[in-house]
Amino acid sequence: MSREGLAGLQAYFEALTPAALRHLDTVYTPDAYFKDPFNEVRGIEEIQRIFEGMYEAMHEPRFRIEETLLEGDRAVLVWDFTFRIKRFKPDTEQKIHGLSLVRFGPDGRVAYHRDYWDAAGELYAKLPLVGPLMRYLAKRMA
Repeated sequence: MSREGLAGLQAYFEALTPAALRHLDTVYTPDAYFKDPFNEVRGIEEIQRIFEGMYEAMHEPRFRIEETLLEGDRAVLVWDFTFRIKRFKPDTEQKIHGLSLVRFGPDGRVAYHRDYWDAAGELYAKLPLVGPLMRYLAKRMA
């Protein structure tokens, strides 16, 4: 993978829209693997379903990639994800900080995509019923 290819991947995610999901086959291999704290799937159709679900549940989800590291066929993308949850405080912008480890296939498309972020601290702790419990547990474990 080249720096230019990685820059193209970054540009794709930073400009992601529901319409851009029709072009996932230009970014992912047909049998690409994707995993995040909530999902583990294989194949473009399943990856597309996850991103479509993101747009159904959230207002204006956006990725901003802060840093990238490239070594051979692997890259790390450090990102901030901002969004507003449609069913919970739809006027309040939320932010999750995380990173993605991607591995590229021989043709330069993503064959492996694993997202790492703190679901407990960055999402659950902000929810009305779960949040107080998560904060209490975090204090007790500290």
